[in-house]
Amino acid sequence: MHSNIHLRLAAPEDVPVLRDLIDASVRGLQAKDYTPAQIEGALKTVFGVDSQLIADGTYIVAEAEENTIAHAGTDNTSSRKRIIGCGGWSKRKTLYGSDHWTDREDSLLDPLRDAAKIRAFFIHPDWARRGVGSLILKACEDAARAAGFVRYEMGATLTGAKLFGAKGYVAVKPISIPLINGESLPVIHMEKQA
Repeated sequence: MHSNIHLRLAAPEDVPVLRDLIDASVRGLQAKDYTPAQIEGALKTVFGVDSQLIADGTYIVAEAEENTIAHAGTDNTSSRKRIIGCGGWSKRKTLYGSDHWTDREDSLLDPLRDAAKIRAFFIHPDWARRGVGSLILKACEDAARAAGFVRYEMGATLTGAKLFGAKGYVAVKPISIPLINGESLPVIHMEKQA
């Protein structure tokens, strides 16, 4: 199932594609868990690209190879890659949020005392429930463990909490994130031992 999916670290030049992916993911997959007003407010307040994760080398993209025919009727084919999902882990205190999130804490964590933050997972709706999020999550956990972290935590959306619960994360407490449009976004603080 995963033979045509490849993981790599995100690069600054991926940001425009990631913005489109995040928008499609939120609008396409979170509509069952959040109202349209919550989705719009979250896209302007908390959801989006976090360039600090990219700069730290802790943001992963999943790409799928798509074969394209160069010219109809010929045997010339080329392979093109499309970003279909993203997610990361952080060695910084911020639990959630994007570049436009104003309540950031970018100081570094102590791997022996603090939990690595699992962050910013978004999957394109065309690739939902096909194992992309699981692949990215495993890569994030492996990298955080290699960096010395012995626990993970996150602020999971109601949509994402289903996957993370199936992967051993336990709900700790509900969080209500205030949004720029006066709405609030319920998420779940979840944790897991490495």
